[in-house]
Amino acid sequence: MSGTTLLKETGPREVFCGLTSIVWLHRRMPDAFFLVVGSRTCAHLIQSAAGVMIFAEPRFGTAILEERDLAGLADAHEELDRVVKNLLKRRPEIRTLFLVGSCPSEVIKIDLARAAERLTAQFNGQVTILNYSGSGIETTFTQGEDGALKALVPLMPSSKEDKLLLAGTLANPVEDRLKTIFNRLGIKKIDSFPPRQSTELPSIGPGTKVLLAQPYLTDTARELKDRGCEILQAPFPLGVEGSKLWIEAAANAFNINEGLVFSTLEPLILRAQKALKPYVEQLSGKKLFLLPESQLEIPLARFLSNECGMELVEVGVPYLNREMMRPELELLPENTRIIEGQHVEKQLDRVRESNPDLVVCGMGLANPLEAEGISTKWSIEMVFSPIHGIDQASDLAELFARPLHRHNLLSHKELETA
Repeated sequence: MSGTTLLKETGPREVFCGLTSIVWLHRRMPDAFFLVVGSRTCAHLIQSAAGVMIFAEPRFGTAILEERDLAGLADAHEELDRVVKNLLKRRPEIRTLFLVGSCPSEVIKIDLARAAERLTAQFNGQVTILNYSGSGIETTFTQGEDGALKALVPLMPSSKEDKLLLAGTLANPVEDRLKTIFNRLGIKKIDSFPPRQSTELPSIGPGTKVLLAQPYLTDTARELKDRGCEILQAPFPLGVEGSKLWIEAAANAFNINEGLVFSTLEPLILRAQKALKPYVEQLSGKKLFLLPESQLEIPLARFLSNECGMELVEVGVPYLNREMMRPELELLPENTRIIEGQHVEKQLDRVRESNPDLVVCGMGLANPLEAEGISTKWSIEMVFSPIHGIDQASDLAELFARPLHRHNLLSHKELETA
């Protein structure tokens, strides 16, 4: 970390808002419903991002704020109550209802916390109603999950039982695989947060040791710590190196024998390194520029540099929690340039000046950069892909090798037709 350059930048940003996280949260907890209190633009964003047509009865929707609501000519709270009542009458299977704030609802100061309390009392235990902000005014898209999980923490039962809690949404097969590894190490009681049903919240307390699976759960980690949980310090489980250290952090916390840890992980590591080799050959020496969007940028930079041999030009992050990221920062190469925040025009100028082989960025910036001949990878794809754990290291590397391979094919085709 001593050789890392940390700078801060402010200005116009180009990121998705926290509403986007609904796309994976509603799949994770099928008994929950996410009701966005926002505009038609919010509704179009969620529907487009999820790729779900409205007649498919998805587990999310939008309470549309019309011009009369925005102008203060109508009582938005009365309209919200009516929408919620109709929704729960039509969808009685909903067990948890999240009221999700948006840019419009925050601008006109709709108090969704008070609305959630009022509606919970009104429905008298039929459904739990919570709220969080998905506004993009001051957040990026992954922080929507942080807001949702923070809202759930006060509902988690108390327990002094010794256990491991994996915090952050993981693909179900990846989560099952990680639990199997921990079981082999002798850690038998393992819970996940969020759970696969919103009503099956794990108990927490002084005996709970928390491994953060995602780097954007700042508020959730703080709430868990306030409930007596111990937050384990470790890199995040991306790539072989990060996943090994992440698992070892739990093993150390539970006093697992080092020999057992080595014999359990070593075969997985050797197999993963063999699978990584062809992608390392494609990525090694290539220049990488990461624009800020997902908050996965620092763990990805560490993986792509240390394990795949890529040269880091610049690592942009929307927000930097130095305490949470300390284990990652310590693993980065000397003189790594990290920029917290964004002035999108200045960053794009630096992209063009450095001429990187690959830029990791949001979808809104990818097409213009591709038009200039710069290969890109959508950062949002990392959230939807099963990339965590030792076994997934080669799949993670392939995501970055793919656009470079595509660029080479297109370049050769252009040469042939010239």
